[in-house]
Amino acid sequence: MLPWAIVALWVAAIAIAGPLAGKLSDVQANHAVDYLPASADSTQVAKIQEALPGGESTDLVLVYHRDGGLTPADRTAAARQTAEVAAGHTLTAPPRGVPSADGTTLMYPVSTTGPGQDDDARTAFVDEVREIARGGDGLGVEVGGPGALNTDAKKVYGSLGGPLLYTTVAVVAILLILIYRSPLLWLVPLVVAGVADALSMAVVYGLNRGFDVTVTGQSSAVMTILVFGAGTDYALLLVSRYREELTRFARPREAMAAALRGCGPAVVASSATVAAGLLCLLAADLTSSRGMGPIAAVGVLCALLAMLTLLPALLVLLGRRVFWPLVPAYGAEPRRRSVFAAMGGSAGRRPVAVLVTGGVLLGALALGVFNLPGDLRQEDSFTSKPDSVAAMETLADAFPGRSSQPITVLAPTGRADAVLAKARTTDGVASAERGRSGGGWTELTVVAKDKPESAGERDTVNALRAGLDGAHVGGPGAQQMDLEESSSRDLKVVVPLVILCVLLILIALLRSLVAPLLLVTAVVAVWGAALGIGGLVFEPLLGLKGTDPGLPLLSFVFLVALGVDYGIFLMHRVREESRAGAEPTEAALTALRTTGGVIASAGLVLAGTFAVLTNMPLTSLVEMGFVVAVGVLLDTFLVRTYLVTSASVALQRRMWWPGALSRTPAVPAPREPELVRAP
Repeated sequence: MLPWAIVALWVAAIAIAGPLAGKLSDVQANHAVDYLPASADSTQVAKIQEALPGGESTDLVLVYHRDGGLTPADRTAAARQTAEVAAGHTLTAPPRGVPSADGTTLMYPVSTTGPGQDDDARTAFVDEVREIARGGDGLGVEVGGPGALNTDAKKVYGSLGGPLLYTTVAVVAILLILIYRSPLLWLVPLVVAGVADALSMAVVYGLNRGFDVTVTGQSSAVMTILVFGAGTDYALLLVSRYREELTRFARPREAMAAALRGCGPAVVASSATVAAGLLCLLAADLTSSRGMGPIAAVGVLCALLAMLTLLPALLVLLGRRVFWPLVPAYGAEPRRRSVFAAMGGSAGRRPVAVLVTGGVLLGALALGVFNLPGDLRQEDSFTSKPDSVAAMETLADAFPGRSSQPITVLAPTGRADAVLAKARTTDGVASAERGRSGGGWTELTVVAKDKPESAGERDTVNALRAGLDGAHVGGPGAQQMDLEESSSRDLKVVVPLVILCVLLILIALLRSLVAPLLLVTAVVAVWGAALGIGGLVFEPLLGLKGTDPGLPLLSFVFLVALGVDYGIFLMHRVREESRAGAEPTEAALTALRTTGGVIASAGLVLAGTFAVLTNMPLTSLVEMGFVVAVGVLLDTFLVRTYLVTSASVALQRRMWWPGALSRTPAVPAPREPELVRAP
């Protein structure tokens, strides 16, 4: 009766959660300013702009270009089209064409406050302008500027949900079919993961509505990946133990109870460690990272809840036949994977040599971080070039002495004239104009002499911030600077916090200092090696021209939390064997033999789900997916299989110092009877 009751409860929960899950995409915030900390200067500019008459402005640049030089007909067409834009919308100033020195390009800056604070209205405005501004017969027309760039980013993030989910499901399904070699078994954990994903989306929607947790396209994508990746990992561990217990117990319900007693603590401990590590992101200054912490943790915990309740209920109801054609027979010997016995044997024979070789290899790979490309620019944020990026590139070539991306300065209205005069005399400023006023603030539009996001523009922004007392300096270039500064600060604050948090949990779980220190050191080494491989691949092979500022922090959190996950699976079994009386070497090799297959399968699934991100159209997601997938594979097949096992053999009982297992041989603990016959 209990399994049916559990299934019924989940059906009721999804009936309630389903409509809420569908609303999650409606509350995503994907503007650049939504990723910045509240204290950043550029964030203050954006907030003050929203309070000015008309709200936040939408700034575009219409770019007309002909390689051989613009013709009089081209200029007439440009003037007519921009006039049509002005006739249909309230612009902050009449469009005025700015020709390039070589006569090949004409740009028309266009700005409106008409859409106000409505994202859909801004998108509609940009789309309408693009419909009006059309070229042909050799005349190229592109619509760029911050407004167009934000619209393109919003569309890309909005398009991620479906393809990401379908691709993730397909990858997990293929891997589960290969792992289980059963026409039915693979479908059960996949369905349960889908249920967990729906529940997590509903919970996150509630967090956004109730606690104003920032939800971005990036955090939503990562949550889905974690639900399917981590959830399938937990399912693999449970199903493996359940299959083993079915050879000892006649009834599936009793076998499942034994499986939950055996692996349940490890699964709960590992998921708690992952969630705790992710929640350390709440200490981040960056709004997007701070929001990702609870969102990702919700995904992991929902996956845990589903895999420890709904999955066991379904498996018990389906009985042994769910494993067909490899049905575990009652009384049969549990299957062992000889490949991991061979690996453990090699690690056990020369543990010190294996440790040294593995450490040198990880250290050598980590040197690749010095080859990582520089900070990612906005124009390089997309893997395929949208219209807004093409416009930026055209303008950069045609106007080398003028920025196409304005710097926005908000000055107290009473001092606006003095600030304007000071801005015009600041080094690196080409021009400065006064704009709207309201709420005690006046908007100034400053144009730099240097290209957007260049070293020269950064110097200009820094000079304005240093010289304009009481004013705030923002705009796209300043936002990118604040993003990089906050990411650097967060790396210094969150990384030690994650290490400390994970270390304390491992100490409490394993009752040892040495084993937790070993596991944490190993995953940190894996993180460095994975980033190093990224440095060898990103630009030379993938053509990525920059590194996302948030990549080091987010990849660290995911790799440390998820890597320790596998360490817990392995070391929990080592501890279990040691408490049962096994000698240290025997305990380590037995744990590898019994859990190696499931850890390898789990690693492949988790790496496969993160690898899905490498097919997404955003550079930041491609880089994160690559680094985490590579790190998980390194952790699974090098660190867990060889290095941790070798360390366990080399350290013997010292691995458990200062716990009781380090001092005296363990007293064998009572085991479940080998066979439990049904009455």
